[in-house]
Amino acid sequence: MTANSPARTVANVNDDSSCLTRRHFMLVGGIGAVTVLLGDLFGNRAFAEEGKRVGRFAAYPKKRIIAMSKLTADQPADFLYPDDGPHSTCRLYRLGTPASGGVGPGQDVVGFNTLCTHMGGTLAGSYDRVNRVAGPCPIHLTTFDLTRHGMVVAGHATQCLPQVILELDGEDVYAIGILGLIYGYPGNLTFLRGR
Repeated sequence: MTANSPARTVANVNDDSSCLTRRHFMLVGGIGAVTVLLGDLFGNRAFAEEGKRVGRFAAYPKKRIIAMSKLTADQPADFLYPDDGPHSTCRLYRLGTPASGGVGPGQDVVGFNTLCTHMGGTLAGSYDRVNRVAGPCPIHLTTFDLTRHGMVVAGHATQCLPQVILELDGEDVYAIGILGLIYGYPGNLTFLRGR
């Protein structure tokens, strides 16, 4: 340096106090993602402690489907929910094995909408008793695992099959909401309000 040139300051390369490191970014991002996920799963519970409906399912109608005594293992029962529209065809399954979101003594009774989430192909009549899957869809052969919230097993669909949230009241099975979006609607309750 010359006497007339301005003094240069060089930042200390090892000073991490003002830098966001990759490790810190990943840690903060991971904590944020887990917080959002847990908030979504547990923040909007379907029931309060006293059995009152709250949160995301409060707007859905409560509809009686069938008595538990009338359900037979591997014999699906069709019903309409949340209304009587063309996209509201659902199936109730007694799988004979515990399932995610299942009700009843064996936690094996589940309900799902019957339209494939890819292009709306009908899954009614396509139940594989051995593997406990709905499908394959006649359009692109997508199948959905009924024991794991309707998760895609194979095919073109990228979203789970919409699962009907069930409630057992004595001997009766009721539908009280839907997890996931029914194919063909921007919102499951849009058609109930007159689009």
